[in-house]
Amino acid sequence: MLDQTSTPDRFGAASKSRIALTVLGAALLLGVVGDVLLRPMPWGINMLLWIAALALGIVALAQWNNLQLTGGGRWLIGPALIFAALFALRDSIMLNSANLLAILICLALIAYRALRGRIRVATLTEYTRGTALASAFGLFGAFVLVFDDIKWGSIKIGGQSRHVAAVGTGVLIAVPMLLVFGSLLTSADAVFQKLIDDLFNWDVYEIISHTFWIGCWAWIVGGFLRMTFLFKESQAKPSTYKGALGAVEVSIVLGSLGALFFGFVVVQARYLFGGAEALRSLIKLSFAEYARRGFFELVTVAALVLPFLLFLHWLMKKDDPRSARLFRYLSGGVIGLLFVIMFSALYRMRLYQIEFGLTELRLYTTAFMGWLAIVLVWFMLTVPRGKSDRFAFGALASALAVLLALNILNPDDLIVRVNAGRVDAANGFDASYVVGLSADAVPALITTLPAMKEYDRCTTAAQIVQRWSPTTGGTPPQHFDALTWNWDRWQAWQAVNANWAYLQSVACPQHDSRMD
Repeated sequence: MLDQTSTPDRFGAASKSRIALTVLGAALLLGVVGDVLLRPMPWGINMLLWIAALALGIVALAQWNNLQLTGGGRWLIGPALIFAALFALRDSIMLNSANLLAILICLALIAYRALRGRIRVATLTEYTRGTALASAFGLFGAFVLVFDDIKWGSIKIGGQSRHVAAVGTGVLIAVPMLLVFGSLLTSADAVFQKLIDDLFNWDVYEIISHTFWIGCWAWIVGGFLRMTFLFKESQAKPSTYKGALGAVEVSIVLGSLGALFFGFVVVQARYLFGGAEALRSLIKLSFAEYARRGFFELVTVAALVLPFLLFLHWLMKKDDPRSARLFRYLSGGVIGLLFVIMFSALYRMRLYQIEFGLTELRLYTTAFMGWLAIVLVWFMLTVPRGKSDRFAFGALASALAVLLALNILNPDDLIVRVNAGRVDAANGFDASYVVGLSADAVPALITTLPAMKEYDRCTTAAQIVQRWSPTTGGTPPQHFDALTWNWDRWQAWQAVNANWAYLQSVACPQHDSRMD
């Protein structure tokens, strides 16, 4: 992100101190912006405004200090802004938690790649190290910025000989003096006391609250900006590790794992894919119970195989072409069998969904399996072919793409619509579950109310009325302000307002919260 000819170690102490001072000033300003934007909850468009302000702060600091934004990580500000904007679209807590994680990873890699150059060619270890280092800087970087990077005694104000340290000393002496003499003078004259009381008639709790959050955001941003502009990582020595496992070890490990997977696949083909009757002839479980029992175990197997293969590849001898060739063929066979196991897991989930409906956990786990399938294909195209430094970027890019697809899909709305088609099933519509979903689900819930059974319709309408009651005059609830505005929350209120009379008429009387 920074031009390598402008790294801080090329500057003198005074220049570094000047850059650190501008970083501190930007952090304090962004702390105030963060307090204004992020205090209102739940987050909506304010998250986008905050990330945009942070991006502008980075650009402004670079321009102010004549540092060129030329690194490979700067483009990640685009995905960070996109996922911040999605806070103004979706209301799901689970989905927005994933969006927030995506933003933090993008920001961490922006700061880290400012030190090391390109982001498309980097090992998984570098990605992990970058996110861990950014977390450490967010927690402790501001401390180093204030007490080490800035040489307070050498900073002059207005080109004069007065130093910041001297100003600080004067303030420390003046404040207690003003308090002592001011208290005496206010006691001596009632008019002067009233003037002082009116001047300092502040809400102490609000002052403390704002000061805390300004300091909190400034502290985190200060650490992030210090890592981006001032931290210079020492050049790491090339790894001398040559690996320990040869062709025999690789053959045994991957061969035995492939044999285990093959045996499991044979069982699946005979019993699970053979239908319910073949299954009942072997075990005393229903088809749905069998599917429920196996899905998450198979997801765990699929999730563990990838890190195991990466670790095995790291242990393999680097200068042994035969080991590399065996790893490529055998790992390909293992992944091929793993795809069959993953298909079995998805088939089980389909059976269980038909029996019991769709939930957030089932949907997001299925999405994770889809992402894992993409990453496994990318693994085969990179790691065994000597391109392991491209693997991490593909894994990250595919994860961001899947998360973006989930935001577009609107999971809570999908869950309601899928489950609404099961009202006559043995394990029918679970109103108590879907009514607890986010605002994303409210329009679909109102649409499907007529198809529900009477009790489900009654309780669901009552919960919607209780949660989304409009204020007098048909205006939105007070929490719909400019900073927390969110499309799905607004759509939920619009749907409730348009169907208010119907919702009141079908809501259970004991839960009726209609307005006078």
